[in-house]
Amino acid sequence: MEKRFDVVALGELLIDFTENGTSAQGNPLMEANPGGAPCNVLAMLEKLGKNCAFIGKVGDDLFGKMLRDEIVRAGICDDALLTDPEARTTLAFVKTFPNGDRDFSFYRNPGADMMLREDELPLAMLQDTRIFHFGTLSMTHPAVRRATKTAVLTAKEAGAVISFDPNLRHPSGRTSRKRRRRSPGASPSATS
Repeated sequence: MEKRFDVVALGELLIDFTENGTSAQGNPLMEANPGGAPCNVLAMLEKLGKNCAFIGKVGDDLFGKMLRDEIVRAGICDDALLTDPEARTTLAFVKTFPNGDRDFSFYRNPGADMMLREDELPLAMLQDTRIFHFGTLSMTHPAVRRATKTAVLTAKEAGAVISFDPNLRHPSGRTSRKRRRRSPGASPSATS
């Protein structure tokens, strides 16, 4: 049976403020970039000619409008991108180190992405996709965790392949893990 979407993703859609030079006073200049791992995946798939849709929430604010415009410009279906009238769009400030490692500081207390509820899920869309993709940030708070689990089950029951991005983060927000030195005689599985 033919499906309308190649990939539907659920998760965070946010603004990544990344350093982009310094001001005349020597302060870091921060550039507002669209972000959120699940939607980044969809943007790349759209460039490869796949038909994609995004499920999530942004705030009713400047950043939420900017993000909606950006995913539409990328060709991603925004029918299931909801606007929360009370919570703000999630922000992340990103520090990039000389070695390429990054440190994230999230501003989501709460962020609109955390406010997606199970009863807001587009069940027909979840049943009409070949692949359903999600990540870990949609598993960090109770309401959106329930919505994510229901989305996974709905898509799976409809025959979709389930794709999960663990997007592991150290409690500080760092995306990469530092290697621990292995003590002599320790098995390889004892290192991270």
